[in-house]
Amino acid sequence: MAETESAPGAQEFIPPQADTIDQLRSAATDCRGCELYRDATQTVFGRGDESAQVVFVGEQPGDMEDKQGLPFVGPAGRVLRRAVDDAGIDAGRVYITNAVKHFRFELRGKRRIHQTPDRVHITACRPWLVAEFARLRPEIVVVLGATAAKALLGPAFRVTKQRGELMPWPAAAQHPEDFARVPVDSAGKVADAPEARLLATIHPSAVLRADNQDVAYDGLVKDLKVAARALAR
Repeated sequence: MAETESAPGAQEFIPPQADTIDQLRSAATDCRGCELYRDATQTVFGRGDESAQVVFVGEQPGDMEDKQGLPFVGPAGRVLRRAVDDAGIDAGRVYITNAVKHFRFELRGKRRIHQTPDRVHITACRPWLVAEFARLRPEIVVVLGATAAKALLGPAFRVTKQRGELMPWPAAAQHPEDFARVPVDSAGKVADAPEARLLATIHPSAVLRADNQDVAYDGLVKDLKVAARALAR
């Protein structure tokens, strides 16, 4: 796939009257905010409890996610589910999404090989992420990997340097004003978003790529335990 220099962005596809995640998910099926929709099977939106305590933000759907239409159902998803359990986080109080909602890949024979989204894809899809957060009230936001960190915290943030640290949310965001106000009712009334915290860690796919998967996995669980302890306070 050729790199795209610009994209119209998702904002025109987000219905202003959407009150729920389900309504956003339905609208996202028609998103043409960047060129990735042309080759992807479908939009892969977030899933989970709208009243979730913890919101996980990953990079983009993979091959299996693209086919099934759900985030984190492939190998990386299995790693994440195991890590969430081992860290002591209630999986029933979790919402999982991605910074980019379509699968970016290149064909090699019949295989579809993951390609990291470009900045233009992150920027084009960011309005969906902002719209999701407007309808969520997490206590903890967990950023999984560099792409999600760029989407929420800006290009200067380095997961390798600040992983496992609790930061104020939305104050830590690159544009905190995008997340500072949330709707209260369908009439357009808004209020200040409740204060929360954010923690960055590696993407679970990094565990699968690691030379020593046990060490990488233990590091992921260690980071998630920081989030679990923060929830218990």
